[in-house]
Amino acid sequence: MPVAVATVQQKTVPITVNAVGNVEPFNSVPVKAQVNGIISRVHFREGQDVQKGDLLFTIDPGTYRAALKQAEANLARDLALARNAEEQAGRYAALVKDGIVTQEQYDQLKTNAEAFSAAVAADRAAVENARIQLSYCYIRSPIPGRTGSLLVNVGSLVKGNDTAALVTINQISPIYVSFTVPEKQLAAINTQVAGGSMIVEALVPNDAQGSLRGVVSFLDNTVDTTTGTIRLKGTFPNGDRRLWPGQFVNVSLILGTRPNAIVIPAAAVQTSQQGQFVFVIGADKKAELRPISPSISDKGLVVIDHGLRPGEVVVTDGVMRLTPGAQIEIKKGGPGKLQPSSPMGQK
Repeated sequence: MPVAVATVQQKTVPITVNAVGNVEPFNSVPVKAQVNGIISRVHFREGQDVQKGDLLFTIDPGTYRAALKQAEANLARDLALARNAEEQAGRYAALVKDGIVTQEQYDQLKTNAEAFSAAVAADRAAVENARIQLSYCYIRSPIPGRTGSLLVNVGSLVKGNDTAALVTINQISPIYVSFTVPEKQLAAINTQVAGGSMIVEALVPNDAQGSLRGVVSFLDNTVDTTTGTIRLKGTFPNGDRRLWPGQFVNVSLILGTRPNAIVIPAAAVQTSQQGQFVFVIGADKKAELRPISPSISDKGLVVIDHGLRPGEVVVTDGVMRLTPGAQIEIKKGGPGKLQPSSPMGQK
């Protein structure tokens, strides 16, 4: 019987938990207007990358510029009145000592000076408020990120603190991947967290560039009693923008390593009513049925707890035609060693 074979290897493999994760922006800010007015200019394009502080919108500032000038004029008027009142109170302070004016007259002038001083303080606050209102006419990006769909255009009337956003900015470098794992893994996760950072890998479906590596940055404080899972988040640098908010990815949470593990291709493992087995090729090129005890597996590889030794040769293709003791012929290429693989995962 012509068959394909592989050599049993012994090596250190990572122990992981596999899950499906959802990509979330590191920060997401809906940009809203803080004053009423007409949009006079939009300073960006939809889907454009912006930096913190970049100008996004200009609301017609005419009304607010006029309000600022009015507040400044009121401040100038009351400053002049306050200075005059203070001078009068100062002159009457000397006169009251000489008995030329009454104490009541002096007290009245002193009260007027204090009132004008308070009016000046109020005017300064009004000027500052008018200046702030004017600054709200120039809407800037609060975070670095990427803009989404533009929901207003030039000429649109906007209202201050309206529920609708003008645009939403998502920060995608770095970025989060949120996923859940069974609560039975919580003890191992806590052990890893206590020992330092925990590595998590994300694989984008149909992405030939391979998996991305990040670190676990969030462990929820409660187990979901309806599903028996706990939620985690991994933070990824995402400098090449391979992860995108809303995307679903395959996640592997690395819980540790298993040294000196016996590893074979998953294609070699067969199942019968008596359990799982493989066909081992002896020196006489005859097939031997060997019961095995597989444990963790992922991405085409299986770790075998019992039943195999390093260096033995197992059948990976052509198993369906084999019977114990059958004479075999190894397909062209002969037995080979397993190629380095990506992290193993726990079923």
